Amino acid sequence: MTLQKFNLVVPRSACPSCKAPITASQNIPLVSWLILGGRCASCKKAISVRYPLIEALTGALTAAVAWKFGFGWPALGGMVLSWFLVALTFIDVDHQLLPDSLTLPLLWGGLLVSLWGAQAGSMAFPPDIRSSVIGAIAGYVSLWTVYHLFRSLTGKEGMGYGDFKLFAALGAWLGWQMLVPLIMIAAVVGAVVGIIVLAVRRQNRATPIAFGPFLAAAGWVMLMWGPQLVAGYLHWFTRS
Repeated sequence: MTLQKFNLVVPRSACPSCKAPITASQNIPLVSWLILGGRCASCKKAISVRYPLIEALTGALTAAVAWKFGFGWPALGGMVLSWFLVALTFIDVDHQLLPDSLTLPLLWGGLLVSLWGAQAGSMAFPPDIRSSVIGAIAGYVSLWTVYHLFRSLTGKEGMGYGDFKLFAALGAWLGWQMLVPLIMIAAVVGAVVGIIVLAVRRQNRATPIAFGPFLAAAGWVMLMWGPQLVAGYLHWFTRS
C-alpha cells in the first residue's frame, strides 16, 4: 500500500470539515479569517479561533525579533528560529510529538547559521561555530543522560527523544553558554504550569505533559535576552 505524502508542503491546506482546498486568497494570515467571518468558504462551518490566534502570536514574535536585531542576518535567523519554535510548540501540545522533520532541519540550520556567527566568546546571536557545535552536543547528551538515569531509577520515561533533539537544536542556535539558564527556565516554568494544569483537570502525576513547549518558550527568551540573563546568573554565582 502506498502511503500518501504528508509534510509541510503537501497536501494543500484544506477545510478540516469538508476537505475543500483552501485557496491562496483564503489563506492570508488573520486577514482571510476576518474576511470569511471565521467560517469555511465552502461548507460554512466555523473555523477555530485558534488559527488566527497562532498567526497573531507568530506575527508578534516576528516583530519583536525584528525590533531586537534590526535589519540583517541575525534578525532573519531569529525569525526562522521563532517560526520553528511556534510550530513545534503546538504540535507537541496536540500530539506530544516533536517531529524529526522539524527538529533535525532546525539543528542543522543552527549549525549552518553559526558559520557567520559572532566572534568567539561574545555570546552574541548567532554564536560562533565552536559554541554552536558544543551547544548541540551538550544539549543532546545532557537530556539523553537525564532520560536514561530517570528510566533506570523509576522504570518510566520522563521525556521523549524529540526533547533531546530540540534542546540540541537550541544549543546549536544559541550556543552552549545559554543551555543552563534555558533548561532552568524550562524546568521551573514547566513544573509550575504542570502542577496547575493537573490540579485544574484533577489528574494525577502520571498524566504526561509535553515538555517541548517549555523548552521552546525558554529558547525564545534566551534568543531575546540570553546574554543579559547569563551575565546575571554568573554575577550571582561569583559575587563574594
